[in-house]
Amino acid sequence: MRWWLIAVLFCGRAFAAPAPSPHAIDIPAWFSQSFLDIREDVRDAKAANKRLMLYFGQDGCPYCKALMKVNFGDPAIAATTRASFVAVALNIWGDREVTWIDGRAMPEKELARMLRVQYTPTLLFFDEQGGVALRLNGYSPPDKFKVALDYVRLRQESKQSFADYQAGLAPEPTGAKLGTQPFFEKGPPDLRRALAAGKPVLVVFERSSCRDCAEMHRDGFSRPEVRKALAGFTVLQANAFGPERDWARTLQITNTPTLVFFDAKGAEAFRVEGYVRAFHLATAMDYVASGAYRSEPSFQRFVQARADKLRAAGQTVDLMK
Repeated sequence: MRWWLIAVLFCGRAFAAPAPSPHAIDIPAWFSQSFLDIREDVRDAKAANKRLMLYFGQDGCPYCKALMKVNFGDPAIAATTRASFVAVALNIWGDREVTWIDGRAMPEKELARMLRVQYTPTLLFFDEQGGVALRLNGYSPPDKFKVALDYVRLRQESKQSFADYQAGLAPEPTGAKLGTQPFFEKGPPDLRRALAAGKPVLVVFERSSCRDCAEMHRDGFSRPEVRKALAGFTVLQANAFGPERDWARTLQITNTPTLVFFDAKGAEAFRVEGYVRAFHLATAMDYVASGAYRSEPSFQRFVQARADKLRAAGQTVDLMK
């Protein structure tokens, strides 16, 4: 009896659920408990007259928390998502095996690396054949997120680009004015001319009716750390839904603001597409200006390293301030 009790206690310890991470993100209970075969998930969604939404996140990510608490905390958004999509969650550092659309099996973290997931959350919306109908890199506030959900659930990707869909909902007024900054190059944006300065180039794609753009001007660009980082670039401003619309289409700009970084030779080095606060704004600039993007392909690892370095120096790091 004694040995039996010891065995029971041992097994109880061996198979007890691990304590939850203090930085874990609570995923809504209505997310699917998938076997992580994406092919099957696409088929199951189609059979239910829905589409697959694949979420890439990580513990401790404030933008992932905002997606779950703010976006999916909105009853209308939650109802629309549940009615139209099968939602599956993946961890960009996870070890669970995932079978991709082409049949290859790999850990979550390898799939995230293969798909070049640089931001969390990143969302992939699939069509019925397993193609990606829309990809959202980074956090989209509720108003923009609703537009993205409608675009995919209404099967608009076969009719028009996401950028054109958005423009149709809210056309850019003729002669629309964008926010101004003293560090913007004067005159129409010209990448070739900007490269003549011999520095990396940052192109800020905006539109006039863009709340996140206004916040970036009001808050992000006013921060001392951001202003310091901007000194390493020649900075251009472009209207993604106005005069520079064709350039934005060529670069597949679907969100405003989008910040596209070019190296000194004119090759795209990196871009910021989702909603970000000042810390990530300055970190993205440092990532490119320092050349770290060449040796560290994971922006998330660079973010973690920079935050750890600042904390070690005694600074308080708040990713959302």
